[in-house]
Parts: sequence; C-alpha cells; structure tokens
Amino acid sequence: MTFDTPSDLICEVHCEHPDAVGRARAALPSGEAVLEASLILKAVSDPTRLKLLSALAVTELCVCDLALLSGTSESAVSHQLRLLRDRRLVTADKRGREVYYRLADAHVTALIASALDHASER
Repeated sequence: MTFDTPSDLICEVHCEHPDAVGRARAALPSGEAVLEASLILKAVSDPTRLKLLSALAVTELCVCDLALLSGTSESAVSHQLRLLRDRRLVTADKRGREVYYRLADAHVTALIASALDHASER
C-alpha cells in the first residue's frame, strides 16, 4: 500500500488494541535510556561526524588523518571528536605527541554499519 496524502496516514475509524498497546508499553525503554539513545543518534546524524565514524570503523586514525579524510580543519575535527567522546562513541589514545582515535566498542561499529546499510537499500 502506498500513502499519497496525509489523510492516508490516519486510521479511518477510531479503534484501540489493548493487547498490542500493553506489549509495546512493557517493552518501552526507560526515559533515561531514551534520552541517552536520542543524544547518541543526534551525534551520529551530523554528516561530518558520520564520515569520521565511518573512517574510524576501518582503522584508528589521528586528528591530522581525519582532517584530511573529511576535508575539514584539524580544529573542526577536534571539536567534532570532543562531542563524539562525550557521547562515548569514540575513545582516544595518546602516543607521544599524537592522539589516535578509534570507535568505542562493537555497538558503535554495528550502529554505523547498520545505518549505512539501511541508507544503501532502495
């Protein structure tokens, strides 16, 4: 079925399905989990940050490398990485005078891969 107009998206009759609503309500995450997840998704939704995360899904990279890959300044990349660190999406490792970034864990890797796979579907 295709939806051609906004009225196609609304039920034509008012009805409720208490069993389905009860199952869905029981499965709802806590308010805190919803807030945290929405902040993570908001961080991933920026094209530059998604590009950085995609590159880090392949290998760990320093700020200089990430700036080169993303076509932005090192300062702008550092700003984006700070936000991604705050959201626990990336971690950093200082080696001498260089700082290398990588994805925080397998959840982040799966999130990025899943989002890009879904975007590729047509």
